[in-house]
Amino acid sequence: MDEVFGEGNFVGTFVWKRRASSALAEKLVSVDHEYVLAYHRGGMTNFAGVAKTFGAYSNPDNDPNGDWTFGDLTVGMTKEQRPNQFYDLVDPKTGQRFKANPNRVWAFIPETMAKEIAEGRVMFPDKRGARPMVKRYRKNLKSDVNPVSTWIRGFGDPNDGEEITPLYSGLTSEGGKLLQEIFGTVPFNYSKPPSLLASLIEQVVPNSGLVLDSFAGSGTTAHAVLALNKEDGGDRRFILVECEDYADNITAERVRRVIKGVPNTKNENLKQGLGGTFSYFELGKAIELESILSGDGLPTYEELARYIFYTATGEEFDSKAMNEKKNFVGESRNYKVYLFYEPDIEKLKNIALTLERAQSIEKQGEKRRLVFAPTKYLDQAHLDELRIDFAQLPFEIYELAR
Repeated sequence: MDEVFGEGNFVGTFVWKRRASSALAEKLVSVDHEYVLAYHRGGMTNFAGVAKTFGAYSNPDNDPNGDWTFGDLTVGMTKEQRPNQFYDLVDPKTGQRFKANPNRVWAFIPETMAKEIAEGRVMFPDKRGARPMVKRYRKNLKSDVNPVSTWIRGFGDPNDGEEITPLYSGLTSEGGKLLQEIFGTVPFNYSKPPSLLASLIEQVVPNSGLVLDSFAGSGTTAHAVLALNKEDGGDRRFILVECEDYADNITAERVRRVIKGVPNTKNENLKQGLGGTFSYFELGKAIELESILSGDGLPTYEELARYIFYTATGEEFDSKAMNEKKNFVGESRNYKVYLFYEPDIEKLKNIALTLERAQSIEKQGEKRRLVFAPTKYLDQAHLDELRIDFAQLPFEIYELAR
């Protein structure tokens, strides 16, 4: 990860509690966590953070500074580190003395403390054993969010105790239960819980952002993106890549089912269907320029047509619309695309966009024609007259034609 993204782009390591402690753990040590490494590649400013709750803030004494809550009057410094903040504090009204703590000194030097007391911001306790507190005003908060904790706690742990983390994600068992609901079986081991991915995506991806998962597995990332969109009305998109043979019948099939709805689930949004659409593609054989240059391994007409259509238009290629006899590749929003090509190096030397070939192209409709060929024998005036934009095929392929 350091090599791919750069050491300076490391964000942090999140510790994810992935399962409840096991009573069967060897020597009663249960390894129930994994690590999530976070990097960025430039352009990221901050995590979104976690919204603060303000239930503790109120104004019972009509303080003109507004809502406040009790805050700690000490700081985590020793008397050696902050000697001028190590002193006994006296309540001026009662004379009660509060001894200094050598390991946690007062938050203010004596002069500042006296000012805070005079202005009514230091709250002395009525009962013995308690410690003085300070008013923390809501208006003085630097932000309405807290930083994201590096601890990601899972739901469902009976021993969870006090909640110490702002990110909430499910245990691994959530992933398995969801697959059981979606497929009626568990076709994929150790599927991540969508809530884990959703928590992280929500932190860094804007509502119209794009999420890439290069090892898609059971399709949890797409599930998480669609669930977030359903929840907050976002328009996030995803790209999943999966090279194993289950890409269609597990990865893509899961996405199909959560979009349409899963009857056997307790989650109402999932039962109704998360909505959205996606396209499923199988990668064709790689077009390698080095082998093409030597005349070996030339792509078929359809393979090259698919490549140039998507590269030129950014739109999905429809092989059913292609007509090789008419040199027609397909129609995009802006163009009708044509390709003059044969997978034969000797024939390619003699293929060019001539006036005769240009005039043979269908002229119906308002769209311009985007024509790919090894070379052309027409000037720009003729091309404009015929509403043709010419695109020369890769030079490496047709170097021998010159």
